[in-house]
Amino acid sequence: TGMGAKPVCNTDVFCFAPPDTPHDTLPAGVLHPKRVMNGVVSGVRDYGNRMGIPTVNGAVYFDPRYLGNPLVYCGNVGLIPVDKAFKEALPGDCIVAVGGRTGRDGIHGATMASAEFDDASEEKRPTVQVGDPFTEKLLLEATLEAMQKGLIVGIQDMGAAGLTSSSFEMAYRAKSGLEIDLDKIPTREPEMAAFELLLSESQERMLLVTQPEKVEALKAVFEKWDLHAEEIGKVVSGNRVKMLKGGQVVVDLPVE
Repeated sequence: TGMGAKPVCNTDVFCFAPPDTPHDTLPAGVLHPKRVMNGVVSGVRDYGNRMGIPTVNGAVYFDPRYLGNPLVYCGNVGLIPVDKAFKEALPGDCIVAVGGRTGRDGIHGATMASAEFDDASEEKRPTVQVGDPFTEKLLLEATLEAMQKGLIVGIQDMGAAGLTSSSFEMAYRAKSGLEIDLDKIPTREPEMAAFELLLSESQERMLLVTQPEKVEALKAVFEKWDLHAEEIGKVVSGNRVKMLKGGQVVVDLPVE
């Protein structure tokens, strides 16, 4: 939101199949909803506690249709100064990837939530993101420090669809184009293909925009917090997003 808000508390809505579902009615490869429920609650509590963000309210909804595909809706309440509530990226500004490295985990994570689940669903494990709440806490503190020092003019999270979504959202809000070099993205696995870099939903990453003269100061803030901050592209005039890999154009699309 804007140039970054300080999270205060979390809220969530859990959707599970009834906990009294008979075990002998479970489809092959599907965990019992009571086990799923316990695991989800533990996971949400663990991540939030490590970041120091309490979950203050929520809801639980039971329906048999959630048996093979339980859903979790998460929300957050944050505080942001009024003068930091808007973003303004301009042609010539620099695009910087910050936070953790990009891996193959989380590819097709968002689309998996709407997929049909069957006996082969176990093979879709790479779609699950590997969370690291300690890195996320560092990213939170580093981002807030960069915001307070006036080093950010725009920010997007790399959530669903990863870099693809965040870059096009950034371009849309800036009413400009982008040029990105995928080879500059910090990775934790070798020889990642362009589509993997574009669609990875690895957690603990943000896409920032800063002015050229502030790039080094921005990098210094994130290095202090033991995080990566790599300049990967620029905001340009026009309405197209272009991305290169190995010197070859792999994306060239109008923002719309």
